[in-house]
This record gives sequence, structure tokens and C-alpha cells, in this order.
Amino acid sequence: MKTHLKTTFRVVLTLLLMLGLCFGSGMARSEELYNGIVLPEQWPPDYGDLTHEPMRVPYLDSPPKVISIDVGRQLFVDDFLIEQTTLNRTFHLGSYHSQNPILKPDRSWEQEPWDQETRSRPSPTAMVFSDGVWYDPKDHLFKMWYMGGSRKSTCYATSQDGISWQKPILDVMPGTNMVHTRSHDSTTVWIRDSATVWLDHAAENPAARFKMFSIYRDRSKEHYGCSVFLSPDGIHWGQPLAETKSLGDRTTVFYNPFRRKWVYSIRCSASGIEYMGRSRQYREHDDPVAGAQWTDAEAPLWVGADKYDLPLPEVEFDNDGRKMVAQLYNLDAVAYESLMLGLFTIWPGQPKDRAKPNYVCLGFSRDGFHWHRPDHRPFVGVSERHGDWNWANVQSAGGGCLVVGEKLYFYVSGRAGVKGSGESGVCTTGLATLRRDGFASMDAGESEETLTTRPVRFTGKHLFVNAEAGEGELRAEVLDEAGKVIAPFTRDNCVAVTGDGTLQPVTWKGADDLSQLADRPVAFRFYLRKGRLYAFWVSPDRSGASQGYVAAGGPGLTGPRDTLGSKAYEAARAIGQQ
Repeated sequence: MKTHLKTTFRVVLTLLLMLGLCFGSGMARSEELYNGIVLPEQWPPDYGDLTHEPMRVPYLDSPPKVISIDVGRQLFVDDFLIEQTTLNRTFHLGSYHSQNPILKPDRSWEQEPWDQETRSRPSPTAMVFSDGVWYDPKDHLFKMWYMGGSRKSTCYATSQDGISWQKPILDVMPGTNMVHTRSHDSTTVWIRDSATVWLDHAAENPAARFKMFSIYRDRSKEHYGCSVFLSPDGIHWGQPLAETKSLGDRTTVFYNPFRRKWVYSIRCSASGIEYMGRSRQYREHDDPVAGAQWTDAEAPLWVGADKYDLPLPEVEFDNDGRKMVAQLYNLDAVAYESLMLGLFTIWPGQPKDRAKPNYVCLGFSRDGFHWHRPDHRPFVGVSERHGDWNWANVQSAGGGCLVVGEKLYFYVSGRAGVKGSGESGVCTTGLATLRRDGFASMDAGESEETLTTRPVRFTGKHLFVNAEAGEGELRAEVLDEAGKVIAPFTRDNCVAVTGDGTLQPVTWKGADDLSQLADRPVAFRFYLRKGRLYAFWVSPDRSGASQGYVAAGGPGLTGPRDTLGSKAYEAARAIGQQ
């Protein structure tokens, strides 16, 4: 008996040691994301030098055999979900609000430059330079952090509707709405660069509900760094908890909730096989404070502008005599529904008589690292008319966008510029809007066309679509693994969707819901005539809640995910935004 126990013990111990050796030697199982994408063993991947070829996206080359769609609305920004289609894809751009700019530098402290040297070149400033625009469900308020005064301080504003903004008088710098600045002494001049403010719904410590990553320039050392601050209210920040090593200006930070990682989007200057100029390194960590320290191996080259980002034709060479190439000035990102949305600020070159004509393009990622950029047009761009608020330097806000009922709100900076020079002039904040999920649509004309998804799996019960079919109709059917239609979920039994709305149920005669298909690999086939299909999803309840991520939030939403569906639309209507 004792011999048997000893033998059993040795076998168990050997198995445990083998497991330990496997996991300890890097043979651990690769991480699988909710949607079925399996990350490579080396993560983040290091591809070496950047080039101007578009980034290769492995999960588009080899998508999962079955895609889980339990998280979020499923968007058609790429072919990840599409097995076959005769529909035509259209990408859509943001539209500027008629009341722009919605935030102007109308306070005395917003007129101030960072030092006496620039007083001959005033740039009154009240603009998001990433910073952050969020909807706080705790206070039922839109909240904005922005640069107040040229490279001087971080200020704070609030709004009931996201359009009309108030600048409350606070106690941080009495008599102002400033919430963060640094004093200058005889040896150091601190210059505020960009900053990122993040509303962290998952923070276990209430004192860390808001996080700020502030980029500064220490002129005594002539370098940029990033300081990390925490706050319970977004107003009182205290002392920095971490400082990074020297890095490039316009570095930003975002949170990837799909993997629970904080990502430092680090500005660098890349020059290897090809000259890239301003580009990005990638650093991720579970802890935003601990993540502020890294080695070069922990922050590989990530992404830059590609060959479809075109330089201005009138700017042939850069300041160093090199042939001008468009460059990636900044990359903000946020989780939206079932993917990561990237806001790529592109610098197409520096004209002699105008401030930087930067503009914002979009990218999409389903793993948080690889970016698919199918449309290189400016999603929100500069005006070509001197005197407009956005004649120069349009850049994105931290948090990316807000969900306001049927629309998405994108806040951006804009600079009026000074004609004949590269000066910024008056710097303000503007608003652009887009239909909810409206980045791309699959379109049909007079003839009925189809779209069949890849095999998908869900645990919900109710199919919803975001569709524009006011003059036509949309129907759907469900297929099994062999491609056979599953009764009663046939095209003929489907009740036609004929409206135009961002949350529309799809139902079938003879079936209460899709519960009998839960956890089975199936495919959806959509039939569309004279309409646009933007997204589909399967909700656990009749409200249409997607369980997806809602970027920087919005009226009626109670946290980082859509758990309310149609009920959140009611809150947007209540503030007159529908």
C-alpha cells in the first residue's frame, strides 16, 4: 500500500513538474480573445522596422472557424464576419456640428502662453489635445478636460447635452476652472503638451476612478516625459505616482477592456528600412502606474502612416531635405462595441504659410494591436477656408467618442491659424457626429442582394440590426453548419424590417426567439433591397442591449458597456439630442 502511494505521488509530482516546466519555458497556451482570435505566443509582436506598407492583419488572413458574437454590435468595417456577399460596402465620414466651435477660450487664463517669449505670438487656447471627453453616469454629466492657455494648464468643463458647456469655478486654482498645472521655478520651465484623462469604471479604489497621463516638457533638460496621476473626481489630482523615461511629445494612453490592458501609445521617430518620421511604439500593462516603466524590448515599434496617407503635393521636402512623407502624429483608441476604434491623426507635411494641416482618420482592430485602415480619407478634417475655426491642426480627444442615442459624438481640437505663418492662432474645440455604428454600411440598390456571415456562436435570444431600409426591406434567415436553412428561421417566415433605425428587432413567424440556437455554430444570411445594413447583434433580452463597449459613454448608459439597449435612447431624447 505504501509503495503504491509513493508511486502515485511520484507520478503526480512528475506531471506537476512537467506542467511547470512547460509554462515556465514560454510554452503556455496562447491567449484566446472572446471573439475566437488567438494571439501569437510572442505578444506584443515585434516586427522590426516599420515600412509604408499597410499593416498586415493576421486575423483577417485566417479568421477563427467560429466567431463568438456575445460582446457588442457586430460591425462591417472589414470582412472578419463575412463569408459571402453581393452587397457593396460604403465608408462614411463625420459631419461637423453647426454650432462649432462648441468650446472657446473666453477666460483670461485661457489667453496666457506658457512663457513670456511667446507673448508676441498669442494663441488663446481652449482645446482638447487628447485630454478627455466623457459622460459620467455618476453625476449624469458630460465632462471635458482640455488645454487652457497655450501649453499652460488642464481645465475642466461640464455639459448637460454635450453641446453647451459650462466652466465651473473650482478650488484647485481659486477663481478658475483649472484642475492641473505645474509651477515654474528659477531652474525649470514646465510646458504642458498633450494629456489623456480616462474615466476608469473598473477601478476598485474610488480614489483612482479618474486617471491622467500628462505629457510635459522640462526645458531645463530639453526632453518630454509622462506623469501618471489619480483622482476620485477628475478635479483634485495630487502628486504624480509614476514618471516615464524620456519619450516623444504627443504620447497618449488608452485602455483595452477586451484584454484588461493599459496601452501607452508612444510617439517615436522611426527610421529603418524606410524613413517613417513620427510613428508609434506599443507598451501594455495590467497596471497603468507600473506600466509607466519599460525597457526597449517591452515597447516594440508598432505603427506609422502608410503609403495611402499622402503628403501635400506642395510640400516636396521636409526641413531636413528628405522627400516628404505623411506621418502618424498621434493615435488615440477606445473600445467601441466589439472592437477597438483607432483615431489616427495624420500630418501630411508643413506648408510655409499655414499651421499643421493635421486631420483624423479611422482604423479598426479586433485584437488591439493590428490595425485595419480601409479608408484613408479624413474622417474629420481641416477646412480649406482661412478664418474657419479648423483651418489647421484637427486632432482627436481621449475617450474617442460618446454614444448619444442614435448618434456618436466626436470631439476634436481645431486651430484657426495665422495666415502667412505656422502659428496656431485661436485654438478651440469642435464636435463632429456620425450615425451610431455608422463607420461602414453594406448597401443594396433596386435588386435584392445578400450577405452571409461566417459561422458564429451566441448565447443571446433576440436578433437586432442597425439598418436603413425606409424605402426597401431587410429579411434574414439562419443556416446550420452545412449551409442548410433552419426552420422556422427562414427568409419567408421573417417579418420584413422596413424602417430606418439604429436598433431594430428581426423576428420570425412561428418562433418567439433564437434560444433554441444558442451555443450552436450557425450563420446568418441577410437579404436587403434598397437599403443599408450597418450592424447586427444577438441580445439576451428584448431591449436590444448589446453587452458591447460604449467608448466614452453617453446619456442613459450606466457604465462601460451597453446593458440597457433601448432604455438608453430615452435618456438621449430627454436632453433633446434625437
